[in-house]
Amino acid sequence: MNARATTVGLLAAALVALGALPSAAAEGLPPAPTPEQAASAPGTLDTLSRFFARDGALARTAAAPRVDGASVPVRFLSPDFVAGKPGAPVARVEFRASRAVAPDGQKASLWTVERPGGWQVVNIATGDDEIRYAEMGHGGLVFREPQIDAWYVQKGAKVLPLDEDAVRAVGRDGTSLSAYRERVARAYGDKLPGSSYARRGAAGGYAPQARTPGGPAVTAGSAAAAGAGALLAAALTGTALSRRRRALREP
Repeated sequence: MNARATTVGLLAAALVALGALPSAAAEGLPPAPTPEQAASAPGTLDTLSRFFARDGALARTAAAPRVDGASVPVRFLSPDFVAGKPGAPVARVEFRASRAVAPDGQKASLWTVERPGGWQVVNIATGDDEIRYAEMGHGGLVFREPQIDAWYVQKGAKVLPLDEDAVRAVGRDGTSLSAYRERVARAYGDKLPGSSYARRGAAGGYAPQARTPGGPAVTAGSAAAAGAGALLAAALTGTALSRRRRALREP
């Protein structure tokens, strides 16, 4: 098994182990040849109906969702870029995301990862940040710096902000790619995998601050996902998730 397949297996295993993706739900969402087919499969749509009907938000019979458009690659800041590895891109693809929409306008992001048997949905996230920011990038390389929950777009030698967290990091006019590299090297260079920081068990070297941007108290489901983020930090060589998640779960 190659390194990427191992990473994907660890991602799914972490979600299952922490209750973010119950094994029964995982078994009910089989792989498909493409991310789009996995996202629109009957079993996925049924799970989405339960997701959108959670907490009485909609009657399940009225929660029939649709998957809107193609999937997009979701990139996170690359540890190789932080470390200054020659030729390393600023970010790397970690999964693909598809937008799901409920009849009442609720939106969710379906995460799909490539496994040996094909593409599989491994998580449903509230909101559609991943797709929305990809659209805002207008063809540039959109990526997330998960440690501060910031979204950027790289256009040539410039890194431009897409949200307020990124504005606080690089200013409204953005910064050069080389200056951004210097900033993340200062912030995370001593926390990369293999560092003493990582060996102390601090989330694989990228320890995110626990954040729930602009939302209510974290629920039991999203707390499980926060735990999954800590494990995924190690599985994904240091990239962690701080955005609030709602778990896939059986009714």
